[in-house]
Amino acid sequence: MTLTVSRKAHFNAAHRLYSPDWSDEKNREVFGKCSNPNFHGHNYELIASVTGPIDPETGFVIDVKVLKDLIKTQVEDAFDHKNLNLDVDDFSSLNPTAEHIAVAIYNRLKPHLKAGLHLEITLYETPRNFVSYKGISL
Repeated sequence: MTLTVSRKAHFNAAHRLYSPDWSDEKNREVFGKCSNPNFHGHNYELIASVTGPIDPETGFVIDVKVLKDLIKTQVEDAFDHKNLNLDVDDFSSLNPTAEHIAVAIYNRLKPHLKAGLHLEITLYETPRNFVSYKGISL
């Protein structure tokens, strides 16, 4: 039997969507207001979901406190109240789109999970705009 355990968290961060290879005009055309040279911010909502078998000894798929602490150290401490473009190495060569942020969070959390556990990251950039990443390629 497999179940999914989820933990919700949040962080506030600023970013700018742009390609350094493009002109300011093309960046504005593609990214609109999100390419503001002075950056803009979001109140991100994160849901980290771990799927796997129930451990017969503990009754847990994963201890929620362990998941909470992982999110705190690997995501909130690294991203909260930061400028993603300037302060977070994950985005030194990546445009910090919601898609890239979700993948970066996945890559920060996944190595800390026991083998056989599956991770899905759902990241809300706004209450109506969100992405999900399960670590699979098409």
